[in-house]
This record gives sequence, structure tokens and C-alpha cells, in this order.
Amino acid sequence: MLNIHDLEVGYGGSTVLRRVGLRVEPGQIVCLMGRNGVGKTTLLKSIMGLLRPGQGKLSFNEWDMTYATPDKRAKAGIGYVPQGREVFPQLSVEENLILGLEACPQRTDKLPDTIFDMFPMLGKMLHRKGGHLSGGQQQQLAIGRALAAQPKLLLLDEPMEGIQPSIVMEIEHAIESIKKKKEIAVLLVEQSLEFATRIADYYYIIDKGSVVAQGSADELSDEIVKKHLTV
Repeated sequence: MLNIHDLEVGYGGSTVLRRVGLRVEPGQIVCLMGRNGVGKTTLLKSIMGLLRPGQGKLSFNEWDMTYATPDKRAKAGIGYVPQGREVFPQLSVEENLILGLEACPQRTDKLPDTIFDMFPMLGKMLHRKGGHLSGGQQQQLAIGRALAAQPKLLLLDEPMEGIQPSIVMEIEHAIESIKKKKEIAVLLVEQSLEFATRIADYYYIIDKGSVVAQGSADELSDEIVKKHLTV
């Protein structure tokens, strides 16, 4: 599905990602881990086309999308929930969700029922402005908006960061539901080692802009955690 080879990305004259390679298979949950500032968000932005690579290749379902625009990537089936959510505060919950339909390959005005099955709160607050929601509710809205286009790959950048525990549980259950159906692959940036090892089929650890370890969740050794993840 997603295949990244020898990716290098930087800002100005500074290189952030160095020869990164990564794969996500259909229906797979892949967790991207590492300390703050090592390049995880930069990698997700590069996959979405928000940053232009200096070197390397990105392909999605055998389509070379290395220099494709973000809208083309979205319509090809990639959904993105950035860190900080970025909902439209002056638009209603329903209007925010409808904007997600713009990325559907075939034009539709019907929101998928799965959004409201995962996040019943959204169905009860359709007419409330996005800016009037709590941080956790905005995160549910951002994930729902990405799911509105029925993507094949969902990029989630620390979806549980700074959210109240009750909604963290709802988001975890939503990701578990996605995993169970195996219709959507997920590339997840997550700081919670407990949740990452419980949900992920495979993991990559980034340090100083490079992949330094990878493997299945049961291969995440204490030595690797201590070396690359503990502060």
C-alpha cells in the first residue's frame, strides 16, 4: 500500500529526515515512535504532500506520489489528522464533517454512518460550532472528518495528546474498531508505549531523523525502549 524509500526532507538548509524507509500494508496498524523532535510529524507531513522531499520516493498502491499535491493524495485514499486537530472553529460539526467529503473519489453528500457509530457525540452536536467543542471532542471531529472520505490509509499524529481520559478511551476504541475491520490501514504517531504495543501490528522507531529500529510489537525489547524512547 504505502512504500517509502530513501526519503530525505528538510527545512531550509537543515535535513530532518535521513534516508527513511517505511512500509504500511493494507489493513495494518503501524506505529511510529520516538522522542519529541526526531522527525515523526515531518514524516507524516511528507506523506501527505505538505513538505517536498529532497530525495527518495513515496508510492501508494504502486502510484508514484513523490511530487503529487496533497489534494491528489487525499483523493487517492489518504486521510490525515494533524497534531493540534485543525478543525474549522466557525463551522458547525456537520459542516466540518461535510468538508471531509471533498476528498471522496466519487462525489457524495452522505456522511458514513461509521463516523457516528465510533463517535456518537458528533451526531448529537451537529449544529454546534467546532470552536465550542472541548479538545477531546475536536479530536473526535478531526478523525471523523478524515474518515468521511472513506480513506484506505489514515495518518494520525498523536491523537491522544492532551485529551481527557474518557475521550482517550473512545478514540482508542475507535482505532481498535478500525483494526478489527481491516478495511483501513493506520500509520499512528503515539507516545503511549502501552497503547502502541497493544494496538500496533508493526512499529518503526525514529531517532535523529532516521529509522533506528523496526519490527512487530512483540519485538519491542526493553533495550530498544531504553535506548531510543526514554527521556
